[in-house]
Amino acid sequence: MNISTAPRTTEVSGGGSGVRIGVLVTALLAACFAFQLNASMLSPALKSIEDSLGASSAEVGMTQTAFFTSAALFSLFLPRLGDVFGRRRVLAGMLGLMAVGCVVAALATSIPMLFAGRIIQGVSGPVVPLCLIMLRVEVKEPKKYGTLLGVITAVNGGIAGIDSLAGGYLADHHGFQSVFWAMGVVAAVATALVATLTPESKAATASRMDWPGVALLVVSVGALLIALNEAGKLADADWAMIAVLVVLAAAAFALFWRTENRSGHPLVATRHLKQRATWSLLLTTVLTMTGVFAVMNGLIPAFAQDAQAGLGMSAEQSAWWTLTPYALAGLAMGPVAGRLAATFGYGRILRLGLFGSVGSVVLMLLTMHSQTHGLLLVTSLLVGITYAGVANIVLNGLGIVLSPGENPGFLPGLNAGAFNLGAGLSFAALYAVKTALAPADPTSASGYTAGMIAGVVILALAIATSFLIPKPVAAEAQD
Repeated sequence: MNISTAPRTTEVSGGGSGVRIGVLVTALLAACFAFQLNASMLSPALKSIEDSLGASSAEVGMTQTAFFTSAALFSLFLPRLGDVFGRRRVLAGMLGLMAVGCVVAALATSIPMLFAGRIIQGVSGPVVPLCLIMLRVEVKEPKKYGTLLGVITAVNGGIAGIDSLAGGYLADHHGFQSVFWAMGVVAAVATALVATLTPESKAATASRMDWPGVALLVVSVGALLIALNEAGKLADADWAMIAVLVVLAAAAFALFWRTENRSGHPLVATRHLKQRATWSLLLTTVLTMTGVFAVMNGLIPAFAQDAQAGLGMSAEQSAWWTLTPYALAGLAMGPVAGRLAATFGYGRILRLGLFGSVGSVVLMLLTMHSQTHGLLLVTSLLVGITYAGVANIVLNGLGIVLSPGENPGFLPGLNAGAFNLGAGLSFAALYAVKTALAPADPTSASGYTAGMIAGVVILALAIATSFLIPKPVAAEAQD
C-alpha cells in the first residue's frame, strides 16, 4: 500500500481568516526572500571573505555549515512553537533575529565573529515551512494550493538570480560586509510586512510546548551535526571527540524518546516518528540536499572563479553564468511543479526532478574538462529546472501535506531541519572530498569533479529512498 492515512493539516483554529490571498502571499514571499538571501546571497562572496579575513576556504566553508546547522536546530521546534503561540508572532520574531544576525556578521572582523553572526541568522531556518503552513490555513483547494506552494517555495532556489547577482556585485565593489547589510535591510522590511499583513493562526489542539523534549532533541541533533562536521576534516579530525559526540547524541535521543512517550503534550509523538511518511521523507530530503546543494552554491561558482583550473571569472561574472540561470529556471518552474504534483502525484513529480538532477550534474561532469561559458550556462539551467524548480518544491510540499492534523508543525519543522542539515552536510562532505582528492597540479579540475561525483552518488541514494514516501491522497486532485 502506498496510501497516507495522516489527516490533512488544515485542522487549525480559526481556519480561513478571509484575508486577501494576494496580500498574504506578498508578505510570505517577502519572508522567504529574506531567508533566501541569507542562504545563497553569500555564495559569490565566499572568496572575498577568505581574502578580507585572511581565512582558508575550509574555515569560510565552516561558517556556511554553522548557518545551516543553526537553521536545522531551530527548525526542529519553532514550527511547533508557532502552533502553540501563533505562527505570525513566531515568524516575525524569527525575521527580527535574522536582521540582528546580519548586523553582527556585517561588523565581523574575524572568522569567530562571522561564525556568531551566521548562527544568529540560522534562527530563520523554518521560514519556508511556516509560510506554507500559514498558506495552507487559507487555501483549501489542492491545485490552487499546489500552485501557490510552488510560487513561494521556488524562491528557495534563488530570487530570479537577483540574490547571487547582487551578492557578486557587492562583494566585488564594496566588500563582503555590504552583502550582510543588504540582507539586514530586507530582513527588517520582511519583519514589518509579516507583522502587519498576515493573519494569526494556531493549531486547534496545541496548548503547551514540550521544552524538555526540545532541549533533548536539540542536544541530540546538535551533537550529531558537530560530529559529522568534524569528521569532514578527515585526517585533521579529532576522532576521540567525534566518538564522544556520537555517544552523547545517542544518549540524548534515547532520553528524548522516553520523555515523548511520557509527555501529555509531546513535541513529537513517537508513533509519528515510526511512520514511513516521516522517516522516508526526512531521509530523502537530507540525501537530496547533501548531494546537490554545495555543487551549485559552492563548487560550480568556485570553479567558475578559479583562474587556474576553471574559467577565471569574477564573483559577479560567475553569478551571471551559474547562480542566476539556475535561480531563474527554478523560479519559473516552481509554480508549474507545484500544480503538477497536486494533479499527477507528488511522488511521480519528485522522482522526475531527482532523475533530472542526477542527469544534469552528470552532464556537468562530462563537460568539465572542456567547459565553456555556454556549457556552464546550459548545465546550470538544467539543475535549476530539475532540482530548484521540481525536487525542492515537491519535498517542501510533502512536509506540509503529510503532517498529522493534530500537530501540523511537526513534520514541516523536521523537514526544514532536514533541508538545512543536508545543506550543511553538503558543504562539509563535498568540500571534504574535494580537499582530500585535490591534485598537486593547480590547473587540474579533478578536485571539483571528485566533489561532484560524490554528489551524484548521494543523489542516487535519494532516488531510492523517494520510492518509500507514501502518497498524500488528500492533497492530490481526485478528478
